[in-house]
Amino acid sequence: MLNGVKHLLPAEIYQMLGKLPAEVQESLEEIRIREGRPLEIGFAGGYGFTGENGWSGINPQEAYKPSSESCRKLLERITNHSLYAMEEELRRGYITVAGGHRIGLAGRTVLEGGLVRGLRDVSGFNIRIARDISGVADRLMPRLLEPLRGSLLSALLLAPPMQGKTTMIRDIARSASYGRWGQGAGRGWPARKVGIVDERSEIAACVRGVPTFDVGPRTDVIDACPKAEGMMMLLRSMSPELLIVDEIGRVEDGDAIREAAHAGVAVIATAHAANLEEAARRPVLNRLLEEGAFELVIELRRTASGTAHHVIAVKNGKGQPGARSPTLPLDRTSAGAPLPAAAVKIGRGGSP
Repeated sequence: MLNGVKHLLPAEIYQMLGKLPAEVQESLEEIRIREGRPLEIGFAGGYGFTGENGWSGINPQEAYKPSSESCRKLLERITNHSLYAMEEELRRGYITVAGGHRIGLAGRTVLEGGLVRGLRDVSGFNIRIARDISGVADRLMPRLLEPLRGSLLSALLLAPPMQGKTTMIRDIARSASYGRWGQGAGRGWPARKVGIVDERSEIAACVRGVPTFDVGPRTDVIDACPKAEGMMMLLRSMSPELLIVDEIGRVEDGDAIREAAHAGVAVIATAHAANLEEAARRPVLNRLLEEGAFELVIELRRTASGTAHHVIAVKNGKGQPGARSPTLPLDRTSAGAPLPAAAVKIGRGGSP
């Protein structure tokens, strides 16, 4: 997956990363570039550093340290040589580029009236590599069907960062839009009209409003728009049967989800939380769960062979645990499957 972001990287950094073992390059998830500090990568659920000779394992002392010139070149590439045109993105602290890759930024903030107006002296970059993996939702799709009403269930997907939430909801959108409901479960069920609110341009990876990922033939996308406003726009104008939205948490998000529920529209949303108990400690999510806005809670976890999901039925804030679903089969090279033990020495992150 290194080739997917090759066009962004200064030659000297790309050359360093190009010396990594092939298994590591194929499973790259993050590239962390910090001026004058070790060049770090995240892959297959672990991390490590790269040095002059390629792989330096988890020893930062032996790692390559990008120069200020390299960081300047990188910033120019990701902003198309126009910091002014990216003022809003710099204020938010990230830039999403073609392909759905998101680059987090760190540096010195510019304040105006006590509020962050933008970033300057950018010296830290986190390139999160997007992947489009078809089929990850295959075993989950039947659980989203409600046969008695002939409708879809609203669901909240929970997981810490880097567990595959965005990849999962993209495949849910695609599957519903094509009418792929799983063997035997959705026979005779039509494809649905799907609306995606893609605030960070990661789900559909739109370029000039046109998705570059396959999100299905009956899917409409509101790109680079705050979630609450985007949901209301789709409800008013595109008559969706299913709304897809990533990383909810604001009060406005909750209000928009309630409007969708009142209109009879199912919502599939994600949120950062390790499990249902942790989500219930967040006021906006807790209220939505108590009100029954979501009929299912799905906890996602990266495993050695893919992504496992645990489905919990929710009614009036009380969850009844469902059986743990089988591990979803994912492609080894693109889904972060474990690498051969002899290939590399890695560090493990602290996320559960």
